[in-house]
Amino acid sequence: MIDPFGRHITYLRVSVTDRCDLRCQYCMAEEMTFLPKRDLLTLEELDRVCRAFVAKGVRKLRITGGEPLVRKDIMVLFRRLGRMLDGGGLDELTLTTNATQLARFAPELAACGVRRLNVSLDTLDPERFRAITRRGDFDRVMEGIAAARAAGLHVKINTVALRGINDDEYDRLIAWCGERGLDLCFIETMPMGDIGAGRVDHYLPLSVVRERLAETWTLRDSTHRTGGPARYVEVAETGRRIGFITPLTHNFCEGCNRVRLTCTGTLYMCLGQEDAADLRAPLRAFPNDDGPLSEAIDAAIARKPKGHDFAIDRDNRPAIARHMSVTGG
Repeated sequence: MIDPFGRHITYLRVSVTDRCDLRCQYCMAEEMTFLPKRDLLTLEELDRVCRAFVAKGVRKLRITGGEPLVRKDIMVLFRRLGRMLDGGGLDELTLTTNATQLARFAPELAACGVRRLNVSLDTLDPERFRAITRRGDFDRVMEGIAAARAAGLHVKINTVALRGINDDEYDRLIAWCGERGLDLCFIETMPMGDIGAGRVDHYLPLSVVRERLAETWTLRDSTHRTGGPARYVEVAETGRRIGFITPLTHNFCEGCNRVRLTCTGTLYMCLGQEDAADLRAPLRAFPNDDGPLSEAIDAAIARKPKGHDFAIDRDNRPAIARHMSVTGG
């Protein structure tokens, strides 16, 4: 699949649920209204649409949420998708998780062919963790990360940079990841959804973060890529990598190779635009014919935009009305 700007679309991010067992302040409101379960694609439908994308050239699938591991029977989907690895057209199957359920699922994820995953973790302080997530158990997350590593999974830590909340911890995070052989990725907060509080005061440009880190650590630009938007440096002192995802200070649209499917079957061609395609309709109208689904995918890719319109609004209005948990991280 090639979009109007010559970019090859090889990466599909699939949200399997909008639900989460945490309520991170920058992602969700404290009181959320989740989608009724009848609106969600079934696991069989999710498998079918993923297979349609792989048949069209997608080589990487990332399962997201919400928190994907809270979806009932989610391992059924991982087992099905894992069968496309090793010659079935799929190069990589991975997920982004908050790790609260990893102690339970890590061994089976590895058995399904998952080799690496991203864990969202914004602090190493248990009390601060509970404040940011509004309900999280830090020890449970640490147990999940340990279980993933014991299962042979490569873990990358994703940290949202939040001015005045966790910006005093970045050196500690780098050292902690270095001691455990983990890579780390910093992410600028994204203006999506009404979260009941403003983002302006907590927005921290990663250009500033990198300058501060360079005062303590020896950072060398790296050519390492994972298929996502991060740009990496190597840390000489730890031997690990730090990624920077910068949707606001330096967008990554020119190299965008991905589209996002929501748990309701809506395909967003750009995280930062509202244009979307309904894939649930052809899925359900033609249960034994993938032709209409394939045509709907082609039509959607043909109108993928050049870039997003993310910006931090001084009046605290989100650039995109939908929450990040709806689209998938």
